[in-house]
Amino acid sequence: MSDGSTIEWTQATWNPVTGCTKVSPGCAHCYAETFAERFRGVPGHPYENGFDLQLRPERLRLPLEWARPRLVFVNSMSDLFHAEVPAAFIRSVFETMAEASQHTFQVLTKRPERVAELADTLPWPDNVWIGTSVENQRWTTRVDDLRRVPARIRFLSCEPLLGPLKLDLAGISWVIVGGESGPRARPMKAAWAEGIKEQCEAAGVPFFFKQWGAYNCDGKRVGKGRAGRELHGRTWDGMPTGIVAAVGR
Repeated sequence: MSDGSTIEWTQATWNPVTGCTKVSPGCAHCYAETFAERFRGVPGHPYENGFDLQLRPERLRLPLEWARPRLVFVNSMSDLFHAEVPAAFIRSVFETMAEASQHTFQVLTKRPERVAELADTLPWPDNVWIGTSVENQRWTTRVDDLRRVPARIRFLSCEPLLGPLKLDLAGISWVIVGGESGPRARPMKAAWAEGIKEQCEAAGVPFFFKQWGAYNCDGKRVGKGRAGRELHGRTWDGMPTGIVAAVGR
């Protein structure tokens, strides 16, 4: 729960649910799990129960307290469409997003099949974007499920990028690419990122290069944050619908 964020492609985070379980290789070194588990057993801490899935109803109305419009990443510490999150609670989150029309909400999930199943029961105002994670070719099937969702903006997060991707970008409005960080990070090859950038350019889809991660463009492991986020000597901060990315805040 935060009204500020260091994530390059957003401006704030909102976590009405915390905790999750792994579903694919991109989850292997989950930063959110690593962070939450540090506080397991600490009495009174928000993550006293570590990364166990928890509903946070006391946070449901938080975005309504933020007067200044901002981009809001929903559930940076969970997945709103986890099977154990009740459909009624998901609807409550969507009702808050619809009411907080001054903000733009970025909902990212690894479970787009559940989004599609529930889509007819949820409001879909234009300020709610829906995205899915695609870390390697095996999980490009998620893009087909995402296309079934009636959101105005659908986006892909190819982070951590673990292999080359051939993407069908029909109906997709934005693509984020990034390498993995952390002590157990897996390297991202420059050709993989470049290939996605070229596909985005061919399809007219905005491309956002978030970071190299723990390895630089030459595949060398470097210190935290030192690999930067330049690709071909520049940053790529494409955003849908003309929204300007709040990078470097």
